[in-house]
Amino acid sequence: MTRSRRTVLSTGAVALPLALCVALAGPAHAGEQPNNSQGSNTEQSGGSDGTGIYAAARITYSGSVAKGGGRGNVVSTDVNWTPPPCWYAPYLGAKDFKKKMSADIEGQMSAPGMGGHAGAALSELQRHYEDDYGWADTPGYKDYNVEKDGEGMFWAAVENPDEPDLLKRNSCNDLPFWVDNGDAPPPQYEEAITPETLAALAYQHMQLPDTKVSLAPEGTTKVNLPTWAWLDKAVFDEVQATAAINAPGFALQATTTAKPVSLTLEPGTKDAETHPASGQCTINADDSIGEPYAKGKAAQTPPCGITYLRSSGNGTYDLQATITWDIAWTGTGDAGGDMPDGTFGSTQAVTVQEIQSVNR
Repeated sequence: MTRSRRTVLSTGAVALPLALCVALAGPAHAGEQPNNSQGSNTEQSGGSDGTGIYAAARITYSGSVAKGGGRGNVVSTDVNWTPPPCWYAPYLGAKDFKKKMSADIEGQMSAPGMGGHAGAALSELQRHYEDDYGWADTPGYKDYNVEKDGEGMFWAAVENPDEPDLLKRNSCNDLPFWVDNGDAPPPQYEEAITPETLAALAYQHMQLPDTKVSLAPEGTTKVNLPTWAWLDKAVFDEVQATAAINAPGFALQATTTAKPVSLTLEPGTKDAETHPASGQCTINADDSIGEPYAKGKAAQTPPCGITYLRSSGNGTYDLQATITWDIAWTGTGDAGGDMPDGTFGSTQAVTVQEIQSVNR
């Protein structure tokens, strides 16, 4: 046969393979929200049958990750960067896969009105796994590879539940395929899970600390009076999130590390000046940002801060403080590299009064 492996999916059998695109990734229930690099260390193993063969290899997350395995609070500075919408990962051993797949095929074949192209496609699908029926770059299997049970696993597509685009989420639409323990997936499956995939998912789930910037004066300041802003070294540190997958004969992990590099201040009004003028305060040699106010500095311009030029009246200004984080990753097999910077910001209410004053 020379038919493309994707051609089969254009027939009425598409519902069956897509039904096997189970969410192997989770939910992966992470622990409580961590404090910076301390993080959580909660794992969730895959299910297993009586023989101990994994029924599904789930991705587990640990470190500074969002509660409940949900999306974290990191915003990529690269608008074109997105986590993988789907991937292929270990699914079932041969005997378990036969039980699952054959039952699904028989169930659909017995459905009312199942005939024509849809029925023919189901027959081809059955022959593919039972009678060694294959096509270009996709070999068939004899009796669902049961003779090799325990020597490998069938891999299947996994949808990223946090991908909003349904078409992208469903783009990994190849039929489940066999991979021997210790072997890499066939090269045509470009979306097969890798350490870099896990690093991107760790990035997606990373939870950066909600850091409140120290201000002087704090809470209430005066028109034309410089407000000093700073973050002590002890307030924040690098943050790590790890994603891992383990199955018989297959294990990968990747750790994504975020290091703070700058603080950007947005006063919440056009009637203000930032210090420096760009509003971006870079990290100091001792890993702090800005400089704490001290008596005698009232006439000085702060290295990091804001001067409000107009009163906030009966309300407040929303000071937006956003930290930029340099993000890199390392993973199984000495893999690693850089990822787009990430940001996370918080808002603080600042009251500005129309009274001239000098800090003493």
